[in-house]
Amino acid sequence: MHEKILILDFGSQVTQLIARRVREMNVLSEIMPATQFKQIDDNIKGIIFSGSPCSVHQSDAPFVDLAHIRGKIPVLGICYGAQMIAHLNGGEVARSTHREYGRANLSSIQSGSTLLRGMTMNSQVWMSHGDTILNCGTNAEIIASTADVVNAAYEIKHDKIFGVQFHPEVYHTTEGFQLLKNFVIDICACHADWTPGSFVEETVERLRKQLGNDEVIMALSGGVDSTVAAALIHRAIGDRLHCVFVDNGLLRKDEFEQVMSNYRNMDLDITGVNASEDFYQALKGLTDPELKRKAVGSTFIEVFESALKKFPSARWLGQGTIYPDVIESLSPNGGVSQTIKSHHNVGGLPEHMKLQVVEPLRMLFKDEVRRVGKSIGISEGILGRHPFPGPGLSIRILGEVTPEWVQILQEADHIWIEGLKRHNLYHEVWQAGTILLPVKSVGVMGDERTYERTIALRAVSSTDGMTADWSRLPMEFLAEISSKIINEVKGVNRVVYDISSKPPATIEWE
Repeated sequence: MHEKILILDFGSQVTQLIARRVREMNVLSEIMPATQFKQIDDNIKGIIFSGSPCSVHQSDAPFVDLAHIRGKIPVLGICYGAQMIAHLNGGEVARSTHREYGRANLSSIQSGSTLLRGMTMNSQVWMSHGDTILNCGTNAEIIASTADVVNAAYEIKHDKIFGVQFHPEVYHTTEGFQLLKNFVIDICACHADWTPGSFVEETVERLRKQLGNDEVIMALSGGVDSTVAAALIHRAIGDRLHCVFVDNGLLRKDEFEQVMSNYRNMDLDITGVNASEDFYQALKGLTDPELKRKAVGSTFIEVFESALKKFPSARWLGQGTIYPDVIESLSPNGGVSQTIKSHHNVGGLPEHMKLQVVEPLRMLFKDEVRRVGKSIGISEGILGRHPFPGPGLSIRILGEVTPEWVQILQEADHIWIEGLKRHNLYHEVWQAGTILLPVKSVGVMGDERTYERTIALRAVSSTDGMTADWSRLPMEFLAEISSKIINEVKGVNRVVYDISSKPPATIEWE
């Protein structure tokens, strides 16, 4: 088994970023709710405590008993994790006189600290906490400070326990990766042998054992995730994998035909199902985004139940679920993070269905999925496709979904995406799409007054979709796309560009 870093989740919304940074070092990381932690496995080389929305002084604050860990394995506490360690170590944590949030700079660094090796004076860090550490407790030594936070980082030397009040996992801590690398590689002595190649080999072997001689029916979406998942399952069981691609009426323009062609070229057993009317009927009258997502999800299940009649021997349903889907639907593995939104392919199946779920990519981030896909020879045309939401255009139409609104959005989206490709901008952004707003505005076209809908253009830069920044595209290009949409898409007379980042916004509007 691979050695790994265990990340105990105390409810931070960015716990997954810690896992991702560790994996960038080719070291396996896994997230576990802090409340479920019992003991250290032999392959765990170190433990990281995440941040939390809680205070150590709350009656229901989550804690971990350090007695099970202390002196046995290196520990790094981040934000709340650092406060909890100090609190349990006999130190003092108190409410800050003002909320410490945003950028800060390290004003002092202990030169002999292994954790901070290679970091520079005045290095920028990101703070986000309401409590502050006044005293780190027994045998603790301060190893870094900022102008406002004396105990910005500390070390309990003989036990290899460290705490940092800032967040090294986020982009705004400019040398945060160096700190995490010092902990994972130097302090925990991990060998960095978890690679895309090793993941493929181990996953295929695990799938063979898990699936045995059973048949699998696989839900394909045309995107990177389900395609890579299908390729891995196909490697494991060959023609016992039966793929179904559903036209839910919520795809991009001409996407059904294009995707079917791509899958046939991969030698997958693929069946196309036109279920547009089923989805339109399920969405009729719905405006709440969560209800729309759930309607799409339940209709998917119904469609697969019907498709199962063609594959009576199937015992498993394959899905392209990835880690961000799980994190945003629940919290990682049932932790205490707040739910942001549900995903149609997370949460299992109705009890009356006889299928078990197989999700080979459930613990991977999007960029890791792409690297795995590249390692097994999936074409760049598929791997380079932008992410597309499982509920399709239903959550890019704000308000009720109708065939008329879908067609308008498809045409506008086609102009947007093809324009990005034509101007060599498609691969400059991580995800792009159009949103049809439930807003009408007055316009003038051909000396006549119009009162028509508004299209919002969205393009973001990201690495894993967990955080994102709006893409700074050329103004001349945006003007061209706006003019083309207004002139060619009947029913639209206004185009706007979304300049919101995630957080505080999300990539999708619903």
